Amino acid sequence: MTELKLPIYLDYQATTPLDPRVLDTMMPYLTEKYGNPHSTNHSFGWEAQAGVEQARKQVADLIGADVDEIIFTSGATESNNIALKGLAYAAYPVKNHIITVVTEHICVLESCHSLEKAGFEITYLPVNTDGLIDLKELTEAITPKTSLVSVMAVNNEIGVLQNLSEISKICTENNVIFHTDAAQAVGKISLDVNDLNIGLLSISGHKLYGPKGIGALYIRNSLTLRPMALFDGGGQESGLRSGTLAPALCAGLGEACRIAGHDNDHISKLSEKLKTSIMGELDGVCLNGSNTQRYPGNMNFSFDGVKGNLLVKELRNIAISTGSACSTEKLGPSHVLVALGLSKKQIDSSIRIGFGRMTTIPEIDFAAQQIIYAVNKIRGHL
Repeated sequence: MTELKLPIYLDYQATTPLDPRVLDTMMPYLTEKYGNPHSTNHSFGWEAQAGVEQARKQVADLIGADVDEIIFTSGATESNNIALKGLAYAAYPVKNHIITVVTEHICVLESCHSLEKAGFEITYLPVNTDGLIDLKELTEAITPKTSLVSVMAVNNEIGVLQNLSEISKICTENNVIFHTDAAQAVGKISLDVNDLNIGLLSISGHKLYGPKGIGALYIRNSLTLRPMALFDGGGQESGLRSGTLAPALCAGLGEACRIAGHDNDHISKLSEKLKTSIMGELDGVCLNGSNTQRYPGNMNFSFDGVKGNLLVKELRNIAISTGSACSTEKLGPSHVLVALGLSKKQIDSSIRIGFGRMTTIPEIDFAAQQIIYAVNKIRGHL
């Protein structure tokens, strides 16, 4: 049996390890292919540009898009800001209403709060106890002033997968653009922007084994209304996102997209093994969010009588978290778990466990044993 290398990383929703194949693809653009991809007068610029455009095609191919529908950004936060604010300002004053969900990533919620301060109307849909929205409530919330519906594909804290096809159908029937923050979904679940008729889709490189600092925004060519640029400059990326692109980062994202989507069976097996081990040995354990409509590599558990932060500290050889890495600077309970209707005790007793391509069965076995021991220890059963 191979000896485990400690500590074990199980915080894949915060970030994923960089796939070695991605690093290999990036390296030439950090060394000999160092040209500016926007320099069109010499070979250094041409080869850098070629790398960027190959990456653009790889991103497009993963989600079924056309090459010219992909805009590179610094990550999903920027993509979400461009999608929401850019579209809102482009639609104003004819339309001034946006619909989103209370469990969205903080960057979507803060973008909406910013728009509210500017005079826009925002509807924040609640979720059911399983973390899913009520499709009837979505339909009833749409008005003639609604320009955009923004619903996260896979929730970053509880792994719940929203019904994208039905949401898209409702948006299409009401002539409203559908945006999804797919940072936790792209490369992990099957996503085709044409099958789902998605108008705008946000991607993050470091959530799918790519580098940090790079992302993309898909913008459907057939949209009659397109987002406005949020800042000015040289007009790169079809005039929507000015600034010099980083070919190495683009190439890394492209390669990550090229090799994505071949580990779903492995992750499902790990998920079932972890769930069976923990819930089979411990009483008072709840898996938060839908049991069936979810991405299996993201599991959020609550343990009766156990504070999540104490459990995380007890598990010194396992890297897990009590929630979103993007919200650790904000005090207070998880807005996602609050929205599920969990009590303060349940929220305080929750931890998030994330795993993926590089996670092994021995690591899951070790993690389960350590969690069971730590919970029993904190409960005073040892």
